[in-house]
Amino acid sequence: MHIQDILSGSGTSPTMSLEFFPPNTTEATDRLQDTLRDFETLSPSFISITYGAGGGTRTATELLVRQITQQGTHDPIPHLTCVKQSPQDIDEILNLYAQSGVGNILALRGDKPRCSPDHDHLSDSFPFGVDLVKHIRKFNDLKIHPDTRGFGIGVAGFPEGHPSTPNRLLEMDYLKAKIDAGADYICTQLFFDNRDFHDFRERCTLAGIHVPIIAGILPITSMAGLRRMAELAGGARIPARLLKALHQVQNDPDAVKQIGLHHATEQCSELINQSVAGIHFYTLNQSQPVMEILRRLGRV
Repeated sequence: MHIQDILSGSGTSPTMSLEFFPPNTTEATDRLQDTLRDFETLSPSFISITYGAGGGTRTATELLVRQITQQGTHDPIPHLTCVKQSPQDIDEILNLYAQSGVGNILALRGDKPRCSPDHDHLSDSFPFGVDLVKHIRKFNDLKIHPDTRGFGIGVAGFPEGHPSTPNRLLEMDYLKAKIDAGADYICTQLFFDNRDFHDFRERCTLAGIHVPIIAGILPITSMAGLRRMAELAGGARIPARLLKALHQVQNDPDAVKQIGLHHATEQCSELINQSVAGIHFYTLNQSQPVMEILRRLGRV
């Protein structure tokens, strides 16, 4: 389903979506299938599937997206990055997804490959995320996709600021360029302080950005997981009040988990009250934390 239909069909309620990463072992694949089955009764608005830096998980991402599409129980939105990707590479992927019935793409520039930490983005066919958005729009204009509108396109937003663009005025210019190029919605990176999200949303309005903005939420379930995800996110800012509470119980894994679930639930409740367009959970391929948050919110 096209993202415009997903967002408009939610009425006054925010969408609820989930993010997964492709498993790399048979055991992890089985666990992920169990997790996806757990979420079937929730009927999430969509699920997104990550794509490794430099196309590092291209085959695994494509396979998982096609499997989910064929099963028909979830609506997948694959991430697509353009680091070290040629126009032919991108077209091959877009054709595959169009033929598989995938309706939407989350278009990202992507990180430098771990094996090439000195990679220069300017050497790529698509130096910036806006270039990928433009290319997908051109693909849509060819009317190859079964939906005459072509792919719905999402882009990333950074409530705490983009890690490689410290100038926040310039950051908004770059984001506005993606919207003007044809992006349909914004999905934010994770954040732990809603004030950052509200400030980001106001900045978008001031910049003339009026597409739906979906808030990215990470339920904290362990201290190790928090440090790992914050690092992957480019250094998420954790409020001192939350840090203090976690540090006081850091040697009690269950207490850490309960504080994390309480904080995420409070975040979601406040965002819903402030008319957020959608909430996107970074699941880390686990179902229980998100299910518990939704139970506390009265949505299951």
